[in-house]
Amino acid sequence: MDPRPVRASRASPRLLGAAPHRLMFFIGAGNLLLAMAWWAAWLATARWPALSMPQPQPWAGWLHAFVMQYQVLPSFFFGFLLTTFPKWTGQPDFERWRYVPVGLGLMGGQLATLLGALGWEVGIVVGVLMSVAGWIAGLATLAPLLWREQGITWHARSCFAALLLGLVGLGAWTAFVLGAPPLWAFASIKVGTFGLLLPVYVSVAHRMFPFFASRVAPGYQPWRPLWLLALFWVLTLAHLLLELAHAYAWLWLVDVPLLLLATTMLWRWWPYGTVPGLLRVLFVGLAWLPITFALYAGQSLAYALTGVFWLGRAPAHALFIGFFGSVLVAMVTRVTQGHSGRPLAMYGVAWFAFVAIQLVAVMRVVAELAPDTLAWQVAAALGWLLAFAPWVAHIGCIYLSPRVDGGPG
Repeated sequence: MDPRPVRASRASPRLLGAAPHRLMFFIGAGNLLLAMAWWAAWLATARWPALSMPQPQPWAGWLHAFVMQYQVLPSFFFGFLLTTFPKWTGQPDFERWRYVPVGLGLMGGQLATLLGALGWEVGIVVGVLMSVAGWIAGLATLAPLLWREQGITWHARSCFAALLLGLVGLGAWTAFVLGAPPLWAFASIKVGTFGLLLPVYVSVAHRMFPFFASRVAPGYQPWRPLWLLALFWVLTLAHLLLELAHAYAWLWLVDVPLLLLATTMLWRWWPYGTVPGLLRVLFVGLAWLPITFALYAGQSLAYALTGVFWLGRAPAHALFIGFFGSVLVAMVTRVTQGHSGRPLAMYGVAWFAFVAIQLVAVMRVVAELAPDTLAWQVAAALGWLLAFAPWVAHIGCIYLSPRVDGGPG
């Protein structure tokens, strides 16, 4: 931290600079609601054309995917990694000047992008350039720790590799908004899912979930062999390459092994017996991962046999809302409670967000099979806002307030 740490005896925006997770999680929480509010409004105008709203260029569906993958969730990623990289590698915490530019880039990038979606055309370009700047600042901050550490922390390197692939995806989106063919946007979206988000989530889960369970579940034996993480990387990149090649009829060749691998992770990591709710929700969220690959594998097999692309975006939303959304609530709640001096426990608003997001995930998956798909999508987007709004307000107040135990950070 800075030699002159931020101190305050009451709530203050200055406290956002006291630790990386405060700033980045606060930004991510704001991004979470802003992005989905715009998307819900756009879906409503698509379903009921009498409602009026500017139709953006690029297409709103691609913008939605870009914002969620490269601006919303990465805000939380960088907040977590800028906090935990020094601990994983045994090095000092970062000074404020190292992580504030990351937050400014991602927050400013999303605001500009959403203003572009609402009619300020240059905002789309400004938004991606600010996001790239923030991303590079984050990589430049994290990278030196990897070559200065004693030994090798594979989980840190795994997350960093995913962030590098994320920069590639950002580059593809930048090329698209500057005039490259739409294939670049498609590539950016796929890289964001299978090159960035999924590897980061699984890398963190592989390191932290068994560790958390071993701390509170009597007799629990943590199981996290490195071959598991390596195999997951190989299969996930194979899925990415098949998606980029539009080889949907062959995705089952890697999705079935991914289903087996995700099921094995859930089975071997699951903490049996009575455990705290804050631990249990991590593994309930993880349960969406085998569900996701069961849907992907079934979709691919059906396409190979019938030529019909059943289920549409259902597998992707089982992944995004079910797995990513659930684990986001669980992990951010845990980090926020622990780093604010509060008990490591779920509380009412967090339980509401977690349970509600399970219902939203089911709703969005079912939407692909429902007769009025767009209406179901609108309902799911509004459900997302309803699920997250009280939780975001609660954690936002925590980031603006001093630690309850009087400690630093």
